Amino acid sequence: MLISLTVGKVDAGVAVLLTEDKRLIEFPSILLPPSITSGSIVDITVSRNLASEAAAQKSFQSLQSSILSTYGQQSPSPPVIRCRNATQTSVVLEWDPIELATAEIRSLSLYRNGSKAGNIPKPMEMTSTKMSGLAVDTEYNFQLILRTSAGVYNSEKLTVRTHKMTDLSGITVTPGMMAPPLRESLSGAVDRIGAKIAENVRIDTTHFVCMEGRGREWEKAVEMNIPVVRPEWVEGCEREGRIVGVRGYYLNADPKLRQVGQGVGLQQSPQRQQQQRRESQGPESSIPNNQLPNRSRQEIQPPTSANNLRATNQPPPSPSPSEGGSPAPPPPAKDTPKGEPDTQLSPSESTASGLVSPEAASHSTSTDHIDQQPYQNLKPSAEGGGGTSPRPEDNASMVDVAL
Repeated sequence: MLISLTVGKVDAGVAVLLTEDKRLIEFPSILLPPSITSGSIVDITVSRNLASEAAAQKSFQSLQSSILSTYGQQSPSPPVIRCRNATQTSVVLEWDPIELATAEIRSLSLYRNGSKAGNIPKPMEMTSTKMSGLAVDTEYNFQLILRTSAGVYNSEKLTVRTHKMTDLSGITVTPGMMAPPLRESLSGAVDRIGAKIAENVRIDTTHFVCMEGRGREWEKAVEMNIPVVRPEWVEGCEREGRIVGVRGYYLNADPKLRQVGQGVGLQQSPQRQQQQRRESQGPESSIPNNQLPNRSRQEIQPPTSANNLRATNQPPPSPSPSEGGSPAPPPPAKDTPKGEPDTQLSPSESTASGLVSPEAASHSTSTDHIDQQPYQNLKPSAEGGGGTSPRPEDNASMVDVAL
């Protein structure tokens, strides 16, 4: 197709061309011959290049197929989480390596019972984590959420239940420096309680057992805050039939801190504690007071105030006039200072001999420390006839009893 155009104006970059019907066309001046000026007539031939068009279309289709195969057929995979080990208060979780395809990772978060527990550091390298501080014999739900540039991918919810105190299958022991016979004994004890032995310190190692605190594995256990205990700890767990505390089994711990006995770590019920208290007090104190004779009740029940003590020191009453005796003279009046009322001393304030020390007064609120022996030391008073009075050397005991 041939077109004749008239050059109207030529600038440095653009030339204005006029058609026969007086239409203006802006045309790059660099494509015109260098000798063109205003008023020149140029012929321009226009045609379609089919071969170049087919080649460009083929190249474009190839690019689209490459993009589809690279970015359209693969996508990130949801995380697959599972439980590696569980104890009474901790859970070790692990998952498969994260597959992102061509996407970029944003974060990998762990959720516990629907609440975010935290982000996994270095998610492309770490494939396990440990959750501590859990409750004993409690069920938990865990889930991993992967956020990428291609979207958000959630793992299936994992339900894990922590062990009971009597379940020792979650214990994983790593042995350290010890004699070969002791190591064989340790292996046997671990097998009997259903625990596991790991030769190297791992994330699921619960205890490091050794006799000497040295070596690379010991340093790794200390760095990971794993309890370092003696082999007697495993024997204690086997003896008790439950997991026992490690306080008395550290390498430098006092053996007296170890509690030996069946179920010593279990908390006793209030009924059992009350029964043991009655047994420790003896068969006499287990009999109710209302079932004892009057004499027995008077000997067992301690006086509750200093007035009772003063009452035991007074002489027997004189015979009344009707019995043939003379009436007793009235007691002398007390010299009470003016302005000061006549107050009655409480058990924590005084006895017949004087004030009570604060040490003795501190025993007034507890009945477990009452000593019944001082009441057997009472003897007839030399001045009062049939009355009774404590001996001087028994004053301290009498104070403790009254309080």
